[in-house]
Amino acid sequence: MSFRHPAERATAGRGRFERVAEHASNLTSSPAFFLLCLLLVAAFVAVHAAGLSLGWQLLVGDLMTAVTLLLLALLKNAERRAEHAIQRKLDAIAAALLEQRSGHTDKAVESLEEAIRLEDEN
Repeated sequence: MSFRHPAERATAGRGRFERVAEHASNLTSSPAFFLLCLLLVAAFVAVHAAGLSLGWQLLVGDLMTAVTLLLLALLKNAERRAEHAIQRKLDAIAAALLEQRSGHTDKAVESLEEAIRLEDEN
């Protein structure tokens, strides 16, 4: 198991986890998922208002807890990938400025072009 930064784990493209996290992030930002969450909260309220057994109350509460935990993990993954992409872009800009001052801009231009395309990779 690797505890390195998610953007540094896969050297030859994105791994299975990164692809699944991206698809899950797209799903959780959709109106359909928002509707699912509203239905889950409505079920929670309905189960409590109806006075159903403790088993049903625990089931609905556990479902809400599980969804919350998964959303937290997806949020942290997206945050780390965005942080890494921004840092790489800032590093490329800084390197380009330093190389421009010294008069050698060929490598700096390539580095900047690569950094700008990071949105496609992440």
